[in-house]
Amino acid sequence: MNPNFLQTPIDYLKGVGPNRADLLRKELGIHTFQDLLNLFPHRYIDRTQYYKISQLQPNSSDVQIIGKITDLHEVTQKRGKRLVATFEDDTGTMELVWFRGHKWIRDGLKLETPYVIFGKTNLFNRKYNMPHPEMELLEDHKQNLRSAMQAVYPSTEKLSNRGVTNRVIAKIMQQLFRETKGKFAETLSNDLINDLKLITKSEALFNIHFPKNQQLLAKAQFRLKFEELFYIQLQLILKNLIHKSKIKGFPFKTVGSLFNTFYKKHLPFELTNAQKRVIKEIRQDLGSNAQMNRLLQGDVGSGKTIVALMSMLIGLDNGFQACLMAPTEILSVQHYNSLVDYCKQLNISIKLLTGSTKTLERREIHESLENGDLNILIGTHALLEEKVKFKNLGLAIIDEQHRFGVAQRSKLWKKNTSPPHILVMTATPIPRTLAMSVYGDLDISIIDELPAGRKPIKTVHRYDNNRLKVFRFMRDEIAKGRQIYIVYPLIQESETMDYKDLMDGYASIEREFPKPDYQISIVHGRMKSADKDYEMQRFAKGETQIMVATTVIEVGVDISNATVMIIESAERFGLSQLHQLRGRVGRGAEQSYCILMTSHKLSNDSKIRLETMVNTNDGFEIAEVDLKLRGPGDLMGTQQSGVLNLKIANIVKDKDILAQARYHAKKILSSDPKLEQSEHKVLSETYRQMGKYKNIWNYIS
Repeated sequence: MNPNFLQTPIDYLKGVGPNRADLLRKELGIHTFQDLLNLFPHRYIDRTQYYKISQLQPNSSDVQIIGKITDLHEVTQKRGKRLVATFEDDTGTMELVWFRGHKWIRDGLKLETPYVIFGKTNLFNRKYNMPHPEMELLEDHKQNLRSAMQAVYPSTEKLSNRGVTNRVIAKIMQQLFRETKGKFAETLSNDLINDLKLITKSEALFNIHFPKNQQLLAKAQFRLKFEELFYIQLQLILKNLIHKSKIKGFPFKTVGSLFNTFYKKHLPFELTNAQKRVIKEIRQDLGSNAQMNRLLQGDVGSGKTIVALMSMLIGLDNGFQACLMAPTEILSVQHYNSLVDYCKQLNISIKLLTGSTKTLERREIHESLENGDLNILIGTHALLEEKVKFKNLGLAIIDEQHRFGVAQRSKLWKKNTSPPHILVMTATPIPRTLAMSVYGDLDISIIDELPAGRKPIKTVHRYDNNRLKVFRFMRDEIAKGRQIYIVYPLIQESETMDYKDLMDGYASIEREFPKPDYQISIVHGRMKSADKDYEMQRFAKGETQIMVATTVIEVGVDISNATVMIIESAERFGLSQLHQLRGRVGRGAEQSYCILMTSHKLSNDSKIRLETMVNTNDGFEIAEVDLKLRGPGDLMGTQQSGVLNLKIANIVKDKDILAQARYHAKKILSSDPKLEQSEHKVLSETYRQMGKYKNIWNYIS
């Protein structure tokens, strides 16, 4: 069949017409025959069985019965009338009831003629009735292109109100199959079909809309899910290959004296095997002629900063500058302090640029950047300003990149005539399934072990009525010279929520831990930057033992003497946020603790989140649970939410199919990167068509 036929506007399908076409476009985004074909059912009603009236049971399932109408009459009730039909088969009688639309229903019904009725039954006065049944003459029922299992399509209130019911959509779907004769061009290669024992494209489409039985439905779903995920993976991997062949990076050929001196003489601790492996992967990228485009994932405290520094030193050894961009001032200051501390023995120049940088200092930074005296620049969004020009930026590192939009990131690439190498870092573990789909065009490195000597954080869940015991525990830890975080979800009392707010909590902590024996810091989002920094500094120097805060400390506060993290109203936080907060402690060699405080009223999801936190410290395991609870859209934040606009697959439930799809896409492209071999002709043609009609590109941001 000519694939262009499927691009015919939906108005031209018999039974649609201009009004319905308009509704289908607005409500379901169906513009063409192809769009209708890809409107996949979201559930099925099994119509394989026909019941006898004598077999009916008082339950809420839909049933299908063959019989005939022997009598039709109206019954007056409090409001208006109802139409009642006596319906019988060879085992008994029941009633069919309509409360509206009497006239046209009555005109359309035939007495003493076999019908198939379908709907939910009620038991009233020991007699069964079926309100507003679906009805079809037995003769039509036998001839219709229908399956034993009836598809239920996505719909909207507006469609139902305007008469475009599920039955109408099923009818126009039948019409589409009549006009195409159910024959559709194959879109996968014979090798794939044989390797995976897939049914053909035509069989899959027929059995997704009109399945004959459960087995064929399962085969159709697998085939179509695999195909959808396969082409997304094909696109992502091709994008990566094209990127590497077209965008030439600066080849950093030498690993010189800065890197070697630091590694041999100034490294403050032994690198973990994971850190060594990741540095090796980065070195290979930087030494090739292609631009590096790598995502570095590592749990909180796994040592990403040292990997970033060593990557920058390779750039410096090759005569280039480097920069590191972080989403918040607190985090960029922290990176700056760490790097200055690590590099104090090395003769390199490092500067910090944020919104708070004074004008005079800014001018100096701009000058030394352009003349090449400045080697490493750390900062926030301020790095993206027009005035910030590098002499030769060779490596750009972005921390917690999901907080920067796509447009912001591309500004950084344009700071040079040639794009710098890119290393994206995140402490938010991204489940493999999501990483394969959203970051499938990046190479991924994972630091999956903590530095030696770090003890796993002990996490417990306590209810509000255990508060006195928690206070006692806090006093014991402070007596040992340790420090404590207490985090609250809200800053001010909200009328609708009875959660303890920060100020309330602060007052009760002050009562329990009075001056001069104890000193308390407070930090929240509404404070001025200078006041925030002052309080942070007091806590960092050990002048205060307790830090009461909102989630501003979620990212990047690193105080090794803080060993206890208490999270108030923990049920109000998402899993990844709880995990990030917990990662603020456990930075030193001492045993650290995380205490999750909640009320007794907990939803099912909250219970799962708290149990997960208590049972595991593994960020990737936590991210998988989070993905199951929240779904892919939420997890990626808004700028990535359009990424996975999938028609039939679900990357959480179908992660095994996703892994297979990626494996096969990689295998094919490794032997035939341009899809030129004759057996891959169908793949390259389908891929080209998808690009032409934009059926796939809306998946990828």
